Amino acid sequence: MSKILIVEDEAAIADLEKDYLELSGFEVKVVNDGKTGLEKAMTTDYDLVILDLMLPGVDGFEICRQVRAEKNTPIIMVSAKKDDIDKIRGLGLGADDYMTKPFSPSELVARVKAHLARYERLTGSAMEENKIIEIRGLKIDTTARRVWVNGEEKTFTTKEFDLLTFLASHPNHVYTKDELFSEIWDMESIGDIATVTVHIKKIREKIEFDTSKPQYIETIWGVGYRFKV
Repeated sequence: MSKILIVEDEAAIADLEKDYLELSGFEVKVVNDGKTGLEKAMTTDYDLVILDLMLPGVDGFEICRQVRAEKNTPIIMVSAKKDDIDKIRGLGLGADDYMTKPFSPSELVARVKAHLARYERLTGSAMEENKIIEIRGLKIDTTARRVWVNGEEKTFTTKEFDLLTFLASHPNHVYTKDELFSEIWDMESIGDIATVTVHIKKIREKIEFDTSKPQYIETIWGVGYRFKV
């Protein structure tokens, strides 16, 4: 369910907008002053913001400016002011739309749906999401080929990353050094399995808190390695 924030100081208008949006299946939060609206917009992940211009505390222009500096959340500005200069200013600050009061609540709902659909097409679920593996403080973004350990990004060579990702993608499965060499280097080991040992050692130095007592990549003596979960 999409979450909508309405920042509107006229309670009757805010309630009407809220009712129509909720009837259309949206989760709606209403705040009636600019300071609270700015705080909510900046600290909570809303899918769209409906923003009045004339607000007590902080006006809609300033809220739009600060939100747009940090987030790409769609913003629909609403105002009783019909001057083109206000519309131009609002859109120039990054608002996605500008509606002049009075307007039909059903039109507002239609515009909300249109902007949410457009935003989703551009940056949401319509795009393939990165595949992430997260295990006890270890985060592997297999799409972007990036690794973090307790929030700190680590640098891996191509084969180190491939080996770590392969093991993490098959937890609790024991692989021999020959199997890992064949999988990662795509060839028979022909006596080169020491390469696997070296790469495991380098990976452990980057992800393990204590390499003598590894919590991720476990050595199965006489067999090979497995990734513990």
